[in-house]
Amino acid sequence: MNERIRVREVRVIDDTGEQLGIMPPQQALTIARQKGLDLVEIAATANPPVCRIMDFGRYQYQEQKRARQAKKHQKFIEVKEIKFRPKVDEHDYQFKKKHIERFLADGDKVKATIFFRGREMAHPEIGRRILQRLIEDLTEVAIAETAPRQEGNQMHTILSGRAGAKRTSPKPAREAASGPALVPSPGPAPAPEAAAVAAEPEAAESTPKE
Repeated sequence: MNERIRVREVRVIDDTGEQLGIMPPQQALTIARQKGLDLVEIAATANPPVCRIMDFGRYQYQEQKRARQAKKHQKFIEVKEIKFRPKVDEHDYQFKKKHIERFLADGDKVKATIFFRGREMAHPEIGRRILQRLIEDLTEVAIAETAPRQEGNQMHTILSGRAGAKRTSPKPAREAASGPALVPSPGPAPAPEAAAVAAEPEAAESTPKE
């Protein structure tokens, strides 16, 4: 850029995109200085190299802004790991399967891993059955990128979200928290004795005098 351009001649484009032709770098730099701009080499491998007259500071700012915008819209995929034991019970299996479904719905991948200990290493088919069942149970929302594979005391498979799978939306908090409507219970009915006592004065008043 500017005085650092050390070639004999360059092809120059001005700040409006007009071709100024081939000239020595010092001549092109003079034109750039007269406009208060910089001379920037944009095609060093061309013959002769191509330089452009521009505001280099503004150019850098725009490039950084574009990079930030591209990074903002970029989705980073994480690989979450869910661990199982060969003796996993049904409740724990279903609990972890729901976690896997949530991770897949968020756009992440999941590494489902079976850990073997001691004598469990002699029965790798148990871990393979668990992973195969997991793949089949999640077939509507996931695909297995790798078949169940054993490495040392671990066996794992990588699951990724299936394209077009529907995301399950959770129930609204208000609906989930609300229960059946409470109906106020009527007050206790008066005892028969009290009802009879209350009725006696009324009966006495209604009796005609002789």
